[in-house]
Amino acid sequence: MADDIITAYEEITAASEIDRLAYTKKRYLSPKEIAAYVLVNFGQKNLSQYVSVYKEFFMIQFLKLNSTAYAHINLFASIYDALDDTLSGLIIDRTRTRWGRIRPFFILPLPLWVMGGFMMFTAPEFSSVQKVIWSATAILIYGLGMSYFNAWNLMMYNITPNTDERNNLITTTKFFELFGDWIPSFVPIFVEILPRISSKFTMQGIYSFFAYFILILAAAFSIFGFFNMRERIPLQSREKMNETSVFESIKQIFTNRPLFAIISADFFNGFKAVGGSTESYFWLNNTGSVANASICGLFTGAPNYIMVPIAAKIIKKFGARTTAIGCGLFAGTAYITMFFVGFRPFGQTIYDNYILNLAWIFFALTVCGLPNKIMLVVGPILSAEAFDYMEWKHGARNEALVTTVQGYFGKLSGSITGWLSGMVLTWINYVPLTDSLGNALPQSNPEILSGIWAVFCLLPGFARLLYGISYIFYPIHGRLKDQMIVELADLRADRLEEQSNK
Repeated sequence: MADDIITAYEEITAASEIDRLAYTKKRYLSPKEIAAYVLVNFGQKNLSQYVSVYKEFFMIQFLKLNSTAYAHINLFASIYDALDDTLSGLIIDRTRTRWGRIRPFFILPLPLWVMGGFMMFTAPEFSSVQKVIWSATAILIYGLGMSYFNAWNLMMYNITPNTDERNNLITTTKFFELFGDWIPSFVPIFVEILPRISSKFTMQGIYSFFAYFILILAAAFSIFGFFNMRERIPLQSREKMNETSVFESIKQIFTNRPLFAIISADFFNGFKAVGGSTESYFWLNNTGSVANASICGLFTGAPNYIMVPIAAKIIKKFGARTTAIGCGLFAGTAYITMFFVGFRPFGQTIYDNYILNLAWIFFALTVCGLPNKIMLVVGPILSAEAFDYMEWKHGARNEALVTTVQGYFGKLSGSITGWLSGMVLTWINYVPLTDSLGNALPQSNPEILSGIWAVFCLLPGFARLLYGISYIFYPIHGRLKDQMIVELADLRADRLEEQSNK
């Protein structure tokens, strides 16, 4: 009799555990909700790519902002953003509304980043001092808006408790994100062709037009996302959240080992942006035409449509951690090799065997970029695991505050890279050349061209190497990961049961 009771109890317990684990296996996302997430990401990818690639070039080349002033503005803006992120993180974590914790921030900060983005790509006829004030105001307003709007990135970790569904959404999003590079990448073609058709089209006007168009597109998709997504991860109540002091929350973050592996990787990887900021200068000056960037993009972008679907299989086979390590080491080695070969291996100048030199550059950049989209898929997966780790250890997610800490290091990296982006041009004595209509002309000084090439290759190379090395210290893999998944499912089931009993 006793044995029968024990057996029955074990069967009930096993059934209960199966029910709890089923919560993490259920499918939640509708096609419309997936489309909403993909579109918001698509709009923001276009915007961030456009700002990253063209902001510095536009402000220095067309607004005629001094490169040193640009560097100092970026340094100040990064420090300000880091301070603001503390407040925004606390506000977002403690937000509880009928629309959820994250969704309100799809809408509320929208006017700020739209206005700041508009100003960054407008070049009024101002004095030198007025240009500095205009640029600083634009960058600060845009950054403030993005400090709150970036809460939308947390939706990935709250839209479904099913990790397989979440990983599939990440892969789907990153695939469609490939098309988010198209608009910025084709801009140089219009910049080259339209001014030749008519003097009514200027380079400055074309860059401004596309900036305004992308801002409107991103804003429209953000509004659409607000009305078509839901948050499904059960959270602590407002009362329980307030019981945990800010100090205790920060203490919990600083004991999150996976988080600091991610922070280190992102910090070092951020220095790649300095090389990216010289992209327009490289194509204009070292190859003679910014349109070559678009032609190159056709080659470097093509493998991405294969690499993103492959990324899911690689991650499933080798694990997210091992995949991240391999990507960093491969890309770093490729960039450094490209630097030593040079941008004109088939002649004394780029114009000696011009086609062969361009073909080499296109091929080398294609090889360097092979891990890029895999890294973009694996990054959110690793971050999601780090958030789960915090919930498993402490019972609370504190995602916005976590991203605030990440933001501090990101802003630190950004402030350094933003400052370097302007200063490297000063160090190599770069001076923008323009014709009578204000259109950009290429430099021919060999020392300047060599300096641009070094920045273009070496900083991305070292950034990728350090990214890969950082993930050696990431602990979520093997038995620890399996244990975390099972116990976390149990924790969430208890929380759902508690909420349903109220």
